[in-house]
Amino acid sequence: MLAKQPYSYRDDPAVPDFDDDGPIIFFDGVCVLCSGFVGYVLRNDRQHRFRFCTTQSELGQAIYRHYGLDPVNNRTFLFVQDGRAWHKSDAALRAAGRMWLPWPLMTIFRFLPRFVRDGFYDFVARNRYSMFGKRDSCIIPDPADAKRFL
Repeated sequence: MLAKQPYSYRDDPAVPDFDDDGPIIFFDGVCVLCSGFVGYVLRNDRQHRFRFCTTQSELGQAIYRHYGLDPVNNRTFLFVQDGRAWHKSDAALRAAGRMWLPWPLMTIFRFLPRFVRDGFYDFVARNRYSMFGKRDSCIIPDPADAKRFL
């Protein structure tokens, strides 16, 4: 977890107001891997638990700055739930734990030391564009899913 009090962004004048009722995935909207993950969640989240925000948006940039992360050259996605934010492998495992089977089984990797988990995460994050590609512009949600994007 990032070191901030729950819902601390609500008191930050640089962060626009947003509906934070439910888990939110903040992701790189031009990264093919990240956008593919969001597309997978959209297709399979039948209960519409998750919402999404690109790091390129005004809100995404403000949230990243609030948590002391680089909003332009970011190498992590954020998972925000109940006013708390996680990043890197903690974010991935928290998100997996809120998904449908078999994804919650991935939470077993919480028992690995964070430096091991984050080391693997950082390797993929550094190389994601060369390994998976980069879009020319942010993902544009299907009109049916648009309300799930902040």
